[in-house]
Amino acid sequence: MSPLFRIFTPRRTAAAALMTVLAGSVLLPAVAADAPDQAKPMALTGIMRDLGQDMQAATDAIAREDWPKVATLAARIADHPQPPLAEKLRILSFVGKDTSSFRGYDKQAHEAGKQLEKAAKRGDGTAIISAFADVQTACLACHQQFRKPFQDHFHGQQ
Repeated sequence: MSPLFRIFTPRRTAAAALMTVLAGSVLLPAVAADAPDQAKPMALTGIMRDLGQDMQAATDAIAREDWPKVATLAARIADHPQPPLAEKLRILSFVGKDTSSFRGYDKQAHEAGKQLEKAAKRGDGTAIISAFADVQTACLACHQQFRKPFQDHFHGQQ
């Protein structure tokens, strides 16, 4: 038997293939951690997209004076989902010293959304418009401070 055949036995070939797969599963995540994660969108991206749709639907419902619809949307806006813990930690690590501002904007949007819901349940159009403006103001302030840096850091957009 040739020495080459003794080196590449089926058992050794399978073991080498398994080691390659295992090494790749350990090394690839470490390499990917340094680059923006474009393959899998962040949960925050989906949450923001859904909030945008709810805000547009609320604008429409306000224009039609559909207060029950406004109340439903306001509750969803105020109590929007949060990213998973691991993603939240990545985000807070990124915002660093601005964490209090980031959390403050979210709290302002939550509180304004709750006020919007209460006003809609009362059918108070003037209070609805005021509370909706407060939600928009909190969203705008957060987006002006964080949107571009987030996109650049987490999605590699220039």
